[in-house]
Amino acid sequence: MSVRELPYVFSASAAPRSTISDAVARGELRRLARGLYTRNLADPPEQVIRENLYDVVAALYPGALIADRSARLARPTEDGSLFLVHDRTTNAELPGLVLRPRRGPGSTDSDLPLPAGLHMSSVPRALLENAALSRGRRGRAPRTLTRQELEEWLELLLEQRGEDGLQAIREQARALAPHLGLEHELTILEPLIGAVLGTRRDVPAASQLLRARQRGHPFDPRRVDLFEVLYEAVDRLSPVTRPVLDASASRYRFLPFFEAYFSNFIEGTEFDVEEAREIVFEGLIPPTRPEDARDITGTYRLVSDSYEMSRLPASADELLELLRSRHHVLMGGRPARMPGVFKHEPNRVGAVQFVAPTLVEGTLREGFKFYNRLTYPFPRAIFQMFLVAEVHPFSDGNGRIARVMMNAELVAAHEQRIIIPQVYRNNYLMGLRALTVQNRVDALIRTLDFAQRYTAAIDFATFEAAREMLAATNAFHDPVEADAAGVRLVLPDVPIVRR
Repeated sequence: MSVRELPYVFSASAAPRSTISDAVARGELRRLARGLYTRNLADPPEQVIRENLYDVVAALYPGALIADRSARLARPTEDGSLFLVHDRTTNAELPGLVLRPRRGPGSTDSDLPLPAGLHMSSVPRALLENAALSRGRRGRAPRTLTRQELEEWLELLLEQRGEDGLQAIREQARALAPHLGLEHELTILEPLIGAVLGTRRDVPAASQLLRARQRGHPFDPRRVDLFEVLYEAVDRLSPVTRPVLDASASRYRFLPFFEAYFSNFIEGTEFDVEEAREIVFEGLIPPTRPEDARDITGTYRLVSDSYEMSRLPASADELLELLRSRHHVLMGGRPARMPGVFKHEPNRVGAVQFVAPTLVEGTLREGFKFYNRLTYPFPRAIFQMFLVAEVHPFSDGNGRIARVMMNAELVAAHEQRIIIPQVYRNNYLMGLRALTVQNRVDALIRTLDFAQRYTAAIDFATFEAAREMLAATNAFHDPVEADAAGVRLVLPDVPIVRR
């Protein structure tokens, strides 16, 4: 057998001992660990093992089942542990990886097949396995999930698969338990599933998620983690302000109009600015687009009402009520979109799935806790906007209501509003996406900071003068065409108030 015929990663039993030892001596093979070799002579051993994990496991524990905590993670733990079921029970310590087998029933037809002849415990089986209590020793990760982690996993399964899906998992676990000898674990798992489904209220909760559900306010934990990331970033911003330039508000006479115009443009409600002016100020509703026209008038009614735009929530209950009442005004022209009613069906934009309908109120309440700890208007405005945009609590109008909530924070503090001109739409959306997908806050902060400075520099005293300044600074350019041509939103060459 030649060296080239050997697998990329293989056990000592894959070839005669003399063939392997001679090849190692010639520098054609490399020993990764006891009984494990590779033809890769260049990369660090940890990298070779990580990139060929299943082949490594199969070489040392043929036909093994990845089980217990590892079946939930689908990868090694932070300390490198990977938990297995196999007849051979001796641990194997490798660079960056410790294989930790135990005896138990082998794979069944319901378990997940993996490459190299391995299997992984099915979800019902893994839930049963992780219902058993274990403790980590000498700093090692415990073999099974903690009670808190198990509850959080069940909450995630409910979100992903719904009540019917979680009930089906429970039935599968009931059928599997006797065959796997896990009847005792089933007596632990069943009440937990009942608690997550809301049918067992007598089960003590170990996780914040389950406690919130038992109080009637279940929430999306991933979004709450994201809100904490945003809170920590905006709470560090310098406590400086951009006050309005003139207390008489004459400079801002037409600012609410352009705020409503651009906010609707971002969501695809596109009118020529002169046509939008006729809709708002002359009541001329285009017969072919009455609902789109009412979107603009509904937004304008909100943002032009100084009393309404000075109302801030002092409690989570007030936040929910403000959202409902403002959305009712905003979407009043579209009764089919349930104005003022939180969504009943999931919604998404592209690959981003927003908070599930059953988790909307609880997630908003958890987000309010962070918002309420912020002191200064600009950080509060950023946080409020992202909170609403990320939860997406309504079937439609979420972006517009998020920006209404943002500017209400600024109006109440007598600070400059933020408008997002159409040419700046992609910058704004990319800032949101960077935070949603990558946990990056900096792009959103920079985008809104520039947009506020831009808004402060425009004189909105007359419609014609404002339109002229906006046009001169590229505000009305199509964002896609502008990006292709290198056209950017620019600050007017006039004195402005800076932080």
